[in-house]
Amino acid sequence: MLGESHDLLHEFPEFQDKITKLRHTDGKFARLMIEYDELDAKIRSLEEHAQPVSDNYMEDLKKVRVTLKDELYDMLSHR
Repeated sequence: MLGESHDLLHEFPEFQDKITKLRHTDGKFARLMIEYDELDAKIRSLEEHAQPVSDNYMEDLKKVRVTLKDELYDMLSHR
């Protein structure tokens, strides 16, 4: 859905406490989360404001976002 939020708390509500803890105690997790949140905001902004970008560019952004989400999920589920 266009403009839908994909922040980690919406994506993984079962890890809310762990997300908060790792964001404050794990530098790598915090950096990845910031990168993920910034990319998600960029994608939402492009979608909501109908910015003229190519489908390939948007698809590439979403691929990076899902790669980051997978890495963050791996950190959440194995720590």
